[in-house]
Amino acid sequence: MSLLLAPVIQVFNYTLQPVAPFTWFNLSISTLDIVAAFRLCIVLRQIKESLYHQHVSKKGVASVEPKAFVRDLSTTLTVVYGGEVMTAPLLGIPPSFMVSGVVPVFYALVQGIVELLPAVPPMSIHTELPLSFVDGFTRAFLLCDLIPPAVTANVSPVLAASPWTLLVTSLATANGGFFLTNLFSFLNPTPLALQTPPELQPYGWTATDLWCAPLITGLYALLTHAQPFWADLHGVLSRMLGATVDAKSGAVEALDPHTARAVCAVVLAGLFVTRSVKNFAPEVWSGVKEKGTFRAFRCSCGTHPSFDLQVRN
Repeated sequence: MSLLLAPVIQVFNYTLQPVAPFTWFNLSISTLDIVAAFRLCIVLRQIKESLYHQHVSKKGVASVEPKAFVRDLSTTLTVVYGGEVMTAPLLGIPPSFMVSGVVPVFYALVQGIVELLPAVPPMSIHTELPLSFVDGFTRAFLLCDLIPPAVTANVSPVLAASPWTLLVTSLATANGGFFLTNLFSFLNPTPLALQTPPELQPYGWTATDLWCAPLITGLYALLTHAQPFWADLHGVLSRMLGATVDAKSGAVEALDPHTARAVCAVVLAGLFVTRSVKNFAPEVWSGVKEKGTFRAFRCSCGTHPSFDLQVRN
């Protein structure tokens, strides 16, 4: 296991090191921060352009609101900080953007760069599948390094020891930004208006991004014994599975945070790969139709010549 996770740990160690030119100004912005910021801003632009084309094809440009950088930046900052705005007051801590303006200004710069790009490719299996591994790393850092300390290091002993608080904080912080963005229709090309977010629509709870947050934070807490509850649960599960535990105390040894985070990154990458295949694979094998006792498949991916393959039902 350690040999398999060693490359993942090394990637984290390398990408979390502050990089120039930010180090020239004593700013601790790392490669992973840069990748995560560009990934988010590009995804938001892809979504907005897709919604724009859908809207124009159905209703024309009459109801389209003029594009504004301030609205685009507000959308990005809402996604980044919306969840924190929800949970920080409940935990009795100030939101991070009230303590330092480095990250908000950094996202404003990245947003400006992304908006200046002539074009961005639409989402497809060719882009989302490899980027699923990138998402695994960036999301693991959020769910393992950034969110849990707000609970486990809280000044309130009740909150610091509560596993429920930890899971709810992870769920709300990781998803609150997109919830607010969709609630106020920031991504739509029309004027802002209230609408039902996808999370509240039928089967919205099945979205991978929604439930993976508490799942991964809980897994990290379980492996690292972040709270007494998780240490006890780890011991119970280990005994049930026949793993080695301390004969006297019945306890099991916790993993170090770097190893536990690597495990979470691998799990997340697997979840996101599955999501990408489920969402975009039908586009690769399109043109499925019935032909008597045969089903015809046409490969339309950009990396292979177009061909027909017939298989008997």
